[in-house]
Amino acid sequence: MSALTKVLIIYVCVLGFITFIMYGIDKSKAKHHKWRIPERVLLGMCIAGGVIGGWLGMYAFRHKTKHLKFYLVQSLAVLIWAILFIISFRI
Repeated sequence: MSALTKVLIIYVCVLGFITFIMYGIDKSKAKHHKWRIPERVLLGMCIAGGVIGGWLGMYAFRHKTKHLKFYLVQSLAVLIWAILFIISFRI
């Protein structure tokens, strides 16, 4: 395993954890009718590398599961990150 792959794994894990926490915070705020985290921020975190946390957050908190754009963006993010990992394994 290359150094790049190790860095990518750490990066994705950290961002995934942060994204998962953000989904939980947003769900809590939604329940209490408070200021929310914008959808573009949640989706941006998924694209930036937090896609695993985004998927887990959607289902653990039952949050944003009825929004097609979340499924589409997160599916695209999975594809992008899969390609990046494949490339990193070949280096």
